[in-house]
Amino acid sequence: MTQTNQSAPAGGTTSVGHPSPHRRWTPAGPAILFAPADRPERFAKAAARSDVVILDLEDGAGRDSFDEARTNIVNSDLDPATTIVRVHSADSELFDGDIDMVTKTPYTTVMVPKVDQPLPDTLADYDVIAMLESPSGIMNARDIAHQEFVVGLLWGAEDFTASLGGVYSRLQRDERGWDSDRGSAEGPYRTTVNYLRTQTLLHAAEAGIVALDAVFADIHDADGLRDEALDAARIGFAATACIHPAQVPVIRDAYRPSEEQIKMARRIVRESADHPGALNIDGKMVDAPLFRQAEVLAARADALGM
Repeated sequence: MTQTNQSAPAGGTTSVGHPSPHRRWTPAGPAILFAPADRPERFAKAAARSDVVILDLEDGAGRDSFDEARTNIVNSDLDPATTIVRVHSADSELFDGDIDMVTKTPYTTVMVPKVDQPLPDTLADYDVIAMLESPSGIMNARDIAHQEFVVGLLWGAEDFTASLGGVYSRLQRDERGWDSDRGSAEGPYRTTVNYLRTQTLLHAAEAGIVALDAVFADIHDADGLRDEALDAARIGFAATACIHPAQVPVIRDAYRPSEEQIKMARRIVRESADHPGALNIDGKMVDAPLFRQAEVLAARADALGM
């Protein structure tokens, strides 16, 4: 049922003895695309254009079309290794029906939104990605992340902002800190919202599971998306969620290391295997933390076939 990281076996060690970064599931690539469950004609296209597709029942089906949307998923024929089904929240009256529907499919990875506390054991047969979108969710994040069947955390900026009583997750044009040279409609995330992003990454890393970065809502701002995806890739997120196919290549490019970065990373990994301890490489002292960073980058390049 589970999909393991090819570059580092789950629960094992990497080439120089470091613990594997994730205990089980890792996405097939960095671009994870939402597809509304009430639009089955988009399923195959979304799957073909992205690395992982999310068949979305929560926001991807109208209130009067839940049964039809579930039927669409049951009748779909996508690769289970690159397909996620997002169901309704565990406290929703629709949750049990959603899970019953998933049992009729070959899909084994489920995304649960608005997770405020540890999830029910009815999900134990699935690989579960928990969405943290509230103060309660982040306060209980450690217990959630350490559930055996939880394999990843995704955070959500807009629901989190609304749960605080806020109205804008990002800086607006009339606020100090806005970059007037940017063409985007909104600025960077507010400090409090970035706290949720940081905590999601930290709790995922501490539990040994993947962290997934939130969607970038402005589909016309490719530069803003690239900036955030580049930061996500370099700080430790495994992938970035998106809502439009045009965002996929931008995310992939941001997560793709340069040839120079790959060359140096592989050199560090190679030389560290022959010379344990700190090394002087081109005048720069390279020690254990930098060895680990080089391994992560080299593994990412291997996974991308670079």
